[in-house]
Amino acid sequence: MPNLKSAKKRVKQSEKRRIINASRKTGLKTAIRKVQDSLERGDAIEDIKKLMVEAESKIARAQGKGVIHRNTAKRKISKLARRVSQVSRPSASK
Repeated sequence: MPNLKSAKKRVKQSEKRRIINASRKTGLKTAIRKVQDSLERGDAIEDIKKLMVEAESKIARAQGKGVIHRNTAKRKISKLARRVSQVSRPSASK
């Protein structure tokens, strides 16, 4: 247990930040999962793209706030975008 006033404050700040970060991470995972589920169900491409924009926004915000690393954010966006673009294009690559 901290003894100094500043250390006590730091504990309170850290706990508050941990809760906020956990919430952001959960929202991020949910947004990504929605896109993936939509792709698996074969929803309309317009709906998938809307979900993709939302997921990209959450990923970028999490990266900006320092919740996830910059390269992790880029990797997640790239991976999702690749899957969405495969669905939006006709099956000429098969």
